[in-house]
Amino acid sequence: MSKVTKAVIPAAGLGTRFLPATKAQPKEMLPVVDKPAIQYVVEEAAAAGIDDILIITGRGKRSLEDHFDRNIELESFLAERGKTEELETVRQLAELAEIHFVRQGEPLGLGHAVSIARKHVGDNSFVVMLGDDIMEANSTVLSDMIRVHEKENEAVIALLEVGPSEISSYGCVDPEMISEHLLRVKGIVEKPSASDAPSNLAVMGRYVFTPEIFEAISRVSPGVGGEIQLTDAIGLLLQTHPVYGWVFSGGRFDIGNKLDYLRAAVEIAIKRDDLGPEFREFLIELVDTRLR
Repeated sequence: MSKVTKAVIPAAGLGTRFLPATKAQPKEMLPVVDKPAIQYVVEEAAAAGIDDILIITGRGKRSLEDHFDRNIELESFLAERGKTEELETVRQLAELAEIHFVRQGEPLGLGHAVSIARKHVGDNSFVVMLGDDIMEANSTVLSDMIRVHEKENEAVIALLEVGPSEISSYGCVDPEMISEHLLRVKGIVEKPSASDAPSNLAVMGRYVFTPEIFEAISRVSPGVGGEIQLTDAIGLLLQTHPVYGWVFSGGRFDIGNKLDYLRAAVEIAIKRDDLGPEFREFLIELVDTRLR
């Protein structure tokens, strides 16, 4: 079994939930403290041993490419002024991994976006990471999923327990538990009502796939809005291959959701050595003042 070294990051969405901030910039470039959201995703991939990343973009997403490219003028400016720490920071962006970009011509759904990676991925297993889902820096979710995949040689999807009011926003699995964190997926449904959901385990934005997923995607019929759903492709894959689920808890932020975006900024900032102590004091003082 070869090591998983390729990742696909779909980042072609319009980010309408964050208008007007996303009118002229991609939602994946919204800053979380001092990094754009997608940088956290790329850093997570690199930390898990991924060294070949394909980012699926769309119209108006050129800033994603610029962010991970070298900027000689900026580097020269920083070098001339002796800003060595900042210089090293911007240089490292281009060295995180070998990063490629391809456009999704039409917004035809997550399944369609993943299918665009078929030629780049070839016959290799690969990771899919949603560009607006970020994990805490110490998260081992992706590494754990890759470890399961390399043992079983089958697809693995990330799962999180959610409340009844949230389940209709996600794909949901019918689980057969193997251990505390590992299960076998018996069935999967996209955005069920709370009453119809087979469990409270929702599919999150991390997947490890074998190349067989591409054939499954090619067999999916467009659903609502003409979109090709990745969840439907996983359902088809289940007919011929086992699919495993890795259950994790906490440490995940949906930066496409305004409240989660704010929570991510706060939680990441208070854990930083350079910002945490003073920021925590500010938050305590702010809460104390507002509750008086």
